[in-house]
Amino acid sequence: MAKILLVEDDIALSGALKSHMEKWGHEVLVPQDFQDVMAAFTAFSPELVILDIMLPFFNGFYWCERIRQVSNVPIVFLSSASDNMNIVMAVSMGGDDFIAKPVETQVLMAKLQAMLRRAYAMPGEKNVLRYGEVVLDLGTGNVLYGGETIELTRNEFRILELLMTHAGSVVSREALMTRLWQMDMYVEENTLTVNVNRLRKKLEAHGLCDLITTKIGSGYLLGTPSGK
Repeated sequence: MAKILLVEDDIALSGALKSHMEKWGHEVLVPQDFQDVMAAFTAFSPELVILDIMLPFFNGFYWCERIRQVSNVPIVFLSSASDNMNIVMAVSMGGDDFIAKPVETQVLMAKLQAMLRRAYAMPGEKNVLRYGEVVLDLGTGNVLYGGETIELTRNEFRILELLMTHAGSVVSREALMTRLWQMDMYVEENTLTVNVNRLRKKLEAHGLCDLITTKIGSGYLLGTPSGK
């Protein structure tokens, strides 16, 4: 997948994030010398950089500015210092996104996947949506996963398309019902539940367990898929 430089001095957090990203197939490097992050950047040649703001020796803004002098690689700030001033500063220094701590790993991964997809879109892939190893073909309406094709009904496709388009965010039941209602007649809430459950079972049959997570009282969110 992608090479990610994770500049985070919290050992417990960096270890957990590194492990999670590696499960998605990414190669992750955490610098050992926070006094010379550029040495790690140059040697590793990452395709995406995650920067904390509060770091030993020099802060994340400093390293973002240094990286921007030599590269346009996507940079994501991940910090608990999420006040407006720091967010504006991060963007002004050349950051592409700002994610506040604490963050759910599945939300972080969804945002990183979306950023990688935008930054490194391959020719011929404009008609697909990607979420990790899951590919939704917008032309055929089918899912491609693990070398297999999963055929979806029209409504199953619409549901998954909306969830993947808004990966990292909770999609409300109302939004999903509107997505179906735009092209069909009125959709009852029970009908939506039935369609989501059928989609889940179809995905699970192909090893995509826990891809769709229910947020009680809110809607649905794409999670980290696990095997059978």
